[in-house]
Amino acid sequence: MDMNAQESSGMDGTDETILDVLSHDGRATLMHLSKASGLSVSAVQSRVQKMEKRGVIKGYRAVVDQTLRGLPISAFVAVTPLDYSHEDRIPSQLETVEGVTACYSIAGAPSFMLVVRVASPEKLEELLNRIHRVVPASTESTMILQTYFEH
Repeated sequence: MDMNAQESSGMDGTDETILDVLSHDGRATLMHLSKASGLSVSAVQSRVQKMEKRGVIKGYRAVVDQTLRGLPISAFVAVTPLDYSHEDRIPSQLETVEGVTACYSIAGAPSFMLVVRVASPEKLEELLNRIHRVVPASTESTMILQTYFEH
């Protein structure tokens, strides 16, 4: 993060160190964060709590191996509304559709990019049909063959 961004966010290099460690291991102990940042455990705890209250740290989660979970197929689904007057409703309509794991607003012809996870190509087809029933939109799917890294 550059100095201007740090100043406007109210964070410093120590906060960035703490965030880097937590981003890679959300279960890092305060002792581990203390060693990484050079601060006392109580000072680290205070900084973490402040970042949680400010919303910089939104939460902690488990990173799940989706293939071992039984959902080996992932795909990007570009969503283009058929009626742009209802475009703003699409994310909330898709949020509870099983298999849709993320929805991004994007620049370009499609308005949204979804990330979906399913058990098989047949289940992907079923999910696409469900999406079409939920929102009036056209879709274009791109199956993900391999993920080299995710942060």
